[in-house]
Amino acid sequence: MLTGLISGFDWDEGNLEHCRKHGVSRSVIENLFARPVTVLPDAGHSGIERRLRAIGRTRYGRAVFVVFTIRERAGHRYIRPISARYMHRREVASYEKDNPDL
Repeated sequence: MLTGLISGFDWDEGNLEHCRKHGVSRSVIENLFARPVTVLPDAGHSGIERRLRAIGRTRYGRAVFVVFTIRERAGHRYIRPISARYMHRREVASYEKDNPDL
């Protein structure tokens, strides 16, 4: 759970739309981070800033994959979602196999 480490979320129309186009709402993403999530590095996509991948389940048990970064402003840390989507059953099985702590 990251909620104790952050002050909130960094949203604007750009990242909201990018997440919505895959069917994942702002509230689903924010609630996901209030639950246990597995956070993995996303070294392949970390160019200008460090990107991370979060995998977790909604309160209804649906698996969600979120790419995000941490932004700091005025001494506070914010999660900035970059992309989010629901995961397919095979993806979940693959991540669970590669990351048994999921």
